[in-house]
Amino acid sequence: MDTPTRVVAALIWREGKFLICRRPPHKARGDLYEFVGGKVEPGETGEQALARECREELDVEVRAASVFMELTHVYPDMTVDLTLYNAELISGTPKLLEHTDIRWIAPSEIPAYDFCPADAEILKKLMRGAR
Repeated sequence: MDTPTRVVAALIWREGKFLICRRPPHKARGDLYEFVGGKVEPGETGEQALARECREELDVEVRAASVFMELTHVYPDMTVDLTLYNAELISGTPKLLEHTDIRWIAPSEIPAYDFCPADAEILKKLMRGAR
């Protein structure tokens, strides 16, 4: 099995809804929704990677609070060790720099969107009311 890729993502809430982003069509898992985030670079902590990815992808500043969930998911092309952080939006308004869509959705709306397979357990937890 390949060495897992460390990935971080942000669970950002606003008025009872959380932020999701649609991946560009030319990328792996294109057009699927995900939580904003990305790969942890060598020498970075998960929190530092999360802040960098949110700046690069949405032009916002976030602060990682607690870990919401950690999981490992095996895709055909890679294995990811994913850490989803509860994150606070400190400044900025999310912009479409990388993604093709940004939405704030309520947990009850999750079934209306196609998400990356790695997010399945996270979405189940959110639909059960976990914050």
